[in-house]
Amino acid sequence: MEEKILTGKKNGMLVMISVILVYLLAMAGCIVFGIIMGEKRPEMITALGWIILIASIVLMCIAWIPLLGLKVLKPQEALVLTLFGKYIGTIKEEGFYAVNPFCVSVNPASKTKLNQSGDVSTSPRQSILSYASGVQGISTSTNDNESKKISLKIMTLNNSRQKINDCLGNPIEIGIAVTWKIVDTAKAVFNVDNYKEFLSLQCDSALRNVVRLYPYDVAPNVDTTGDGMADEGSLRGSSEIVADRIRNEIQAGVKEAGIEVVEARITYLAYAPEIAAVMLQRQQASAIIDARKMIVDGAVGMVEMALERLNEKHTVELDEERKAAMVSNLLVVLCGNHDAQPVVNSGSLY
Repeated sequence: MEEKILTGKKNGMLVMISVILVYLLAMAGCIVFGIIMGEKRPEMITALGWIILIASIVLMCIAWIPLLGLKVLKPQEALVLTLFGKYIGTIKEEGFYAVNPFCVSVNPASKTKLNQSGDVSTSPRQSILSYASGVQGISTSTNDNESKKISLKIMTLNNSRQKINDCLGNPIEIGIAVTWKIVDTAKAVFNVDNYKEFLSLQCDSALRNVVRLYPYDVAPNVDTTGDGMADEGSLRGSSEIVADRIRNEIQAGVKEAGIEVVEARITYLAYAPEIAAVMLQRQQASAIIDARKMIVDGAVGMVEMALERLNEKHTVELDEERKAAMVSNLLVVLCGNHDAQPVVNSGSLY
């Protein structure tokens, strides 16, 4: 389906004024005929007068039909028009248009309400109607013509959080925000049944396909790029790369729906509740081990430096047993969690 852009139909004001003039003329003809009949002068009514009366009545009955073809578009809006089931074109530019009154505007997703910027109700009355529509299937739109317009603005879709297993099998919860816009109205309306639901499903599928390739945190021997080499990619540390892959995956899925995905961003990322406490303990243990390792490395270096300085200046002669005792004492002092308690030794080691 190829999009056809309709131009040169900005004559809505002319049509409206013409219809008003036709109604005024028809009313004037009826008033003149009524005055003549009211004065009981039928001899003044000729065949032409009867023709004018009949024509005035007919015009008053059918002159309103062209008003059905009046369309008003604001910036970044579009109308997809069909005539007796055939696609005739799309109006995209803002203005006051007059089209065939028998044309029907089509937007299959007009009443679909997703958690996105273009579908969020702002007034209390709209919120109540939205609740009613969710329960009883009632449309929240107060103007059917408005509901058939397609927004060409950049909109944001916040999909609900999903529970997905990462590449290591750990369940995580993740949510994304996708900014998108319609670039081909014909594809969006006719290639898919409902482009909003189609986009939402593609977001869920792409998110699941990409997340399962990455670990939550950096893990050894994991290939996230597909090149056969282990790397340090992770959901937590490589969020920009993951978001770009998600965007590309979604774009590939919605291309046939005439939708362009502008950007995708991860809005929520955490371990699932059932393993969150265990993973927190694991992270704490890893942090403690790293800290202890750093403390021990520093303490060993300080002990080595102390022994070298004593040997260089010949401050004291230490045999191997005294060196071992000194190393032990220094390591206890430097690596302990509490302040060392001094002990005075009045004897000897032997």
